[in-house]
Amino acid sequence: MITVINGVTSKQVLANKLISILNTMELDGYFYLGYPVLGGMDGKIKVDALLVCRQCGVVIFDLEMSADDDIEHKIVLLDELYNNMEARLKRYSYLSNRRKLQVPINVISYAPRCRVETEDILISEEAVREYLAALSWDESNDYYTRLLEAIQMISQIKKRGHRLNLQNDFSRGSKLKALENQISCLDKEQSKAVIETVEGVQRIRGLAGSGKTIVLALKVAYLYTMYEDKVIAVTFNSRALKGQFVQLITNFIIENTNEEPDWDRIRIIHAWGSRNAEGLYFNFCRVNNIVCYDYNDACQKFGRNATAFDMVCQEAVESVVDPKPMYDMILVDEAQDFSKYFLRMCYMSLPQESRMLVYAYDELQSLDNKSVASPEEMFGSTDGKPNVVLDNSNGKAEDIVLSKCYRNSRPVLITAHSLGFGVYREKEMREETALVQLFEDKKLWEDIGYTVKEGGIRDGETVTLYRTDETSPFFLESHSSIDDLIQFRKFETPEQEAKWVVDDIESNLGKEELRYQDIMIIHPDPRVTKSYVSQIRLMLMARGIKSHIVGVQTTPDDFFQEDSIAVSQIYRAKGNEAAMVYLVNADLCARGINLSRKRNILFTAITRSKAWVRVSGLGENMELLMKEYAEVKEKKFQLQFTYPDVSQRKNMRIIHRDMTQNEIREIKKSNFSLADVLSKIQKGEIQKEDLDENMLNTLKDVLFS
Repeated sequence: MITVINGVTSKQVLANKLISILNTMELDGYFYLGYPVLGGMDGKIKVDALLVCRQCGVVIFDLEMSADDDIEHKIVLLDELYNNMEARLKRYSYLSNRRKLQVPINVISYAPRCRVETEDILISEEAVREYLAALSWDESNDYYTRLLEAIQMISQIKKRGHRLNLQNDFSRGSKLKALENQISCLDKEQSKAVIETVEGVQRIRGLAGSGKTIVLALKVAYLYTMYEDKVIAVTFNSRALKGQFVQLITNFIIENTNEEPDWDRIRIIHAWGSRNAEGLYFNFCRVNNIVCYDYNDACQKFGRNATAFDMVCQEAVESVVDPKPMYDMILVDEAQDFSKYFLRMCYMSLPQESRMLVYAYDELQSLDNKSVASPEEMFGSTDGKPNVVLDNSNGKAEDIVLSKCYRNSRPVLITAHSLGFGVYREKEMREETALVQLFEDKKLWEDIGYTVKEGGIRDGETVTLYRTDETSPFFLESHSSIDDLIQFRKFETPEQEAKWVVDDIESNLGKEELRYQDIMIIHPDPRVTKSYVSQIRLMLMARGIKSHIVGVQTTPDDFFQEDSIAVSQIYRAKGNEAAMVYLVNADLCARGINLSRKRNILFTAITRSKAWVRVSGLGENMELLMKEYAEVKEKKFQLQFTYPDVSQRKNMRIIHRDMTQNEIREIKKSNFSLADVLSKIQKGEIQKEDLDENMLNTLKDVLFS
């Protein structure tokens, strides 16, 4: 079956004819429109259409719309396309045997209006069909997947040749090298997300580890080569993503065009910014001549809490009537961390005639308990009609769901979801369900790659969900046993926990042959990260192992270092990944106020792991998390729960809602007052008859309604 990927093209009519031809043939592969761009000695050349399939190898199509009969000119163009593609593929040694390229390259012109037909210039659909049917590729079994990898530029992601000094075939380092080499090419939905371009808003939803950041970087490289007169902005919440974007985009553009990127045309900027650092919000305020706030200003006006940035964005958006465009295209990563006002600001920062906005998110990774609003709510309406309605029925990929997870193994991902949702948590007294949170859209379970094994996703019904090899590739877990992939450990003191972590890291760097950049230590609470990890860092130093707290000993833009272990609070860890992840002091996330946020922290931290994860903590709260993990393991890494009804979901949202520090103080004050009254009644200092009857009746109605 041929998968069609619709890139940017002005020749859709001829492209549709080719698609209809391919649909009548038994071919297996991809048909790209407006992709790729080939860099050569004489500059870039854009390919009209490209077929990559097992039966034919590579077929490049020049689509000729005019009745031009200049055969010699066409032959020169076809030769140029051939030579540039051959030069590009020969850069990948794994596509050649000795000096000979093992991939057949075929180039033809499809020109229905041309009056002269040759072996290279075809004017009828039947001639194209016969041409393709005559092609064959004997070496496809050995080279097809690697050909796709080269066409899609995945070699820039894979770490080929970076682990050259491995001595033990069974060490973690060797397992990791084999694991990284198996992640080969983009799947269908990822390819669509990279290449299919909408003259409007495009949404990309996906799990942690589904490749959203990679997809956005590839998309920037593609848009950069297709629209040479447009300025593209890339923005994000976690500053540690900036270096990753710069590196990926640079590599992708060089590989695609043989040229360094022009950074005047690509702006990689933080969402907020400051008076000394560029940010999308600061740029918006300056261009539109309105008041802008840095972090301290915002905290002074709106309070030192997670909604400060949301409030300044709301004020900015509501202050501007006729916004001035700043960029031609904007791509947003980590959109789950932003309010609708920030995304609306991005929308307003684009030209009205072509608001090309792409935003990617994973709703469960929001650390501030935000949910991403619908496009209709996000971007407002004009004359009662929504400005944006995402609809894939018109042939354009406006709403893309990435259901396949390439970072986390099935056991790691399901453990993260189990803890994140509280599937196997012990229900507390005032709760109607043990679940902490749940997707509002029931269809989303299947969208992100879960399959119903028993029951149904219906209110009041018990359902069992699992993941198949299709959405969670088996090779991600087959390299190690379950007990090595995931470990939960309880300790009585932070010193005991620190010693265990340091012993394990020393082993990983030594006999297990991991590198410093393969290891990440995460603490869940930014307020105490520095003090809590100090014992771990001192013990590491005593053994000659360097470490750094990201954003403290380094700039927030730098995460990993070649000779130092990255130690991070959870907000800076987002968007990054490591082979071995240590989540310390995890007991902080077991229960208590703001439980949805705490459970999201667990989910986000665990899903940073590409291979192995170690979750450790102290005391009874850690025991609770260990019981939950034991249950999901006992269930063979399936999620089994009774789907809460409307009333239960409402109660769940109220109990576990995200609260500000002021709200928490007021609740504690009220609880203290009630406790004081109860104590005095028990001691006989006051009688229950002394209490106001109306107040008691009202309290009873509120508590038991």
